Amino acid sequence: MTAGPPPGDTSPASPPRLGLGSWAYDRGEFVPAQGPRLPLSTQGLHYGTAVFEGIRAYPSHGGLHLFRVHEHYARMLRACRMLRITGIPPTVRELVDITVELLRMNAHEGDVYVRPLAHKLSLLPGTPPGVSLAGVSDALSITTFGFPTAAEVQEVRCALSGWRRPPRDALPAQAKIAGGYVTSALACDEARAAGYDDAILLDRSGNVTEATTANVFVVRDGGLVTPPDTGDLLPGITRDTVITLCREAGMTVLERPLSPADLYTADEVFLTSTGKEVASVVALSGRDIGSGTAGPVTARVAALYRTATTAQDVQDAQDVQDQAGDRGHQEWLTTVPPSEPPRYVVGQRIAGAPEVPPPDRTPTPSEGKHG
Repeated sequence: MTAGPPPGDTSPASPPRLGLGSWAYDRGEFVPAQGPRLPLSTQGLHYGTAVFEGIRAYPSHGGLHLFRVHEHYARMLRACRMLRITGIPPTVRELVDITVELLRMNAHEGDVYVRPLAHKLSLLPGTPPGVSLAGVSDALSITTFGFPTAAEVQEVRCALSGWRRPPRDALPAQAKIAGGYVTSALACDEARAAGYDDAILLDRSGNVTEATTANVFVVRDGGLVTPPDTGDLLPGITRDTVITLCREAGMTVLERPLSPADLYTADEVFLTSTGKEVASVVALSGRDIGSGTAGPVTARVAALYRTATTAQDVQDAQDVQDQAGDRGHQEWLTTVPPSEPPRYVVGQRIAGAPEVPPPDRTPTPSEGKHG
C-alpha cells in the first residue's frame, strides 16, 4: 500500500502543482501566473462559494487538443447560475477562446491540466456582512499545469470511507462547488493516513456514490455497472465518455445502485475522472478486488478512452480501435493552434470582460458563523 498521493490525483486535498504555466487568466486579463493575489476578504475563500472545473488537453496529430472543453464549461456556467456568479464571460465560446489563447501562450509540452475557478469576490456597497450570493462581486481565474499521463493503467488501493456523501437536497451534486469538497478532503486524508491511495464514499442509505474525485464502475461478466447519475454523485464528463465509448464498442453498461458487497465481489473495479482518466481499484479496505491487479476489461476501457482523448489509433489485445476508436468523436476535440499569433496582449483587459469592483471590506471574525 502507498501512503503518498497517487499520480494524477486532482482532489482539493492535494491540487495539481506540477509544471505551472507561466501565464494565467485572472479577472479579465492575462497576467504572470505567480502574480495574482486574492483579497483577504474574498467571499469564495471564506465560505466556499466557488465553482471549478478540471479540463485536460492532450498532444495529438496537428498539435494540442482540449478534450470535451465545451461540455466542461457548459457545466461550469450552469453551476455559476446556481451560485449567482454572473460577472464572468457569459458564454462557452468565450471561455473556450480564452483557454485556447492561454494554452497557446504557455506552450506546454505534453499533456496539460486546465483549472478554471469562478468565485464570489467582495461585498458590494450596501450588502450586509455575512454569507451571501446576491450583492457580491464575482471573479474568474484560469491556470494551466503540465500534467504527464502514466503509460500504464494506474492501480489504486481504496478505503471504504465512514464519511458519507452529502445528499442532493443538502449539496447540489451536479456542480463542482468548492465548499462541497471538504467531505472528499476528509475522506481522502483519512484514507491516506491509513496507507490507502483514495476513498470510496457511500450515501445515507449505504449505496456506493463515488470516490473523492472520481466516479466508480464495477466489472462483472465482461459488462459494466455504475451508480445512476440521479444519486448523490457528480455526473462526470469522463464517466459519460466511458459509457458512450463502451456502448459503442458493444459492451453492456448498466446504471443501477451498487452496495459495498458489489464492490468486494466484482471481477474488477475502476475509477474515472479528468485527472485519473481510468484507474484500476485493485484493493478495497484491505481486500483484493479480483486478481489484485488491473484487469483486462479496465485495460480495454483505458485504451478506448486514450484513443478518444488523443484522436490516435491505439491497439490492445482486443483491437479496440476497430470497435470504437475509428469513430473518432472529433466533436470532443478542440485544437490549440501553436503558430497562431496572439489575439490579446499580456496585461491588456479583454474587451467585454466584466469589471471587478474593489474589495468592500474584510468580514469580522464573528460574521457568517453558526450560533
